[in-house]
Amino acid sequence: MNRGDRFANLGLFAMAATTWAALGFLFLNYYPTEGATALLAGALLLGAAIGLTLGPLLWLASFVRANRIAYRGAWWRAARRASLTGLVVSLFVLMRGQGAFSVPLALVIVPMAVLIELTLSLRG
Repeated sequence: MNRGDRFANLGLFAMAATTWAALGFLFLNYYPTEGATALLAGALLLGAAIGLTLGPLLWLASFVRANRIAYRGAWWRAARRASLTGLVVSLFVLMRGQGAFSVPLALVIVPMAVLIELTLSLRG
């Protein structure tokens, strides 16, 4: 791991901590049924917080798994997987807030995200 990877990890963890703090502020001061703004802000902040937290963790997992070798494209793969997870979480929160969440719909969205990731991973 070089200096740039360390700074990227620390920077992403700092942005994740800031996003989690903003989400905590939103949870303490607003109620989701007050309006669509609080619901949308909560969904976006939760998706961003999870994505920003997972990004460096996924990269570190691939780094450790590859015997401490940073492969080319590992950051892009980790960012893609983290953003896809954040998008799925945001969709779930929005659907739950609108009363449209159901298990069959979740069982369609999650395999779609897995298929998107498999397609993007296997194309290279």
